[in-house]
Amino acid sequence: MTGRLNSAQPFALGLFRMVIGLLFACHGAAKLLGVLGGADGDGGTVDTGTWPYWYAAVIELVGGSLVLLGLGTRAAAFISSGAMAYAYFKVHQPGALWPVENGGEGAAMYCWAMLLLVFTGSGAFGLDRLFTRRSSASGQRTAEQAPATA
Repeated sequence: MTGRLNSAQPFALGLFRMVIGLLFACHGAAKLLGVLGGADGDGGTVDTGTWPYWYAAVIELVGGSLVLLGLGTRAAAFISSGAMAYAYFKVHQPGALWPVENGGEGAAMYCWAMLLLVFTGSGAFGLDRLFTRRSSASGQRTAEQAPATA
């Protein structure tokens, strides 16, 4: 049983990455574009350039989209995790100690989920794997085509 679970791990990780990326990107899209209820639930958007909300929304939209696609997953997840750590400690945590008290559950969960992706990578279904596979295959072809030196 453990063997089957271990062989499914890249696929489960890939699905996890896609769901986290999609949900994270939706937060950014809501704040920047006013879709999905908008920043305030009434279709409003965050004013351009307002610190830290507009910058967080850009990181959410771009970072979430990259994580969803599995493109530059580790870097995008690292920046996204840091943004959510900042959001938790600077925006939510001053209101109360525990996330359930200060409304910071989302920021805390996204912070840790993105941090996990920094260490695990994109898993299956990611564009990172496609490009890695292509570059390693072209590297092997180049090595095979190079004349042998004696």
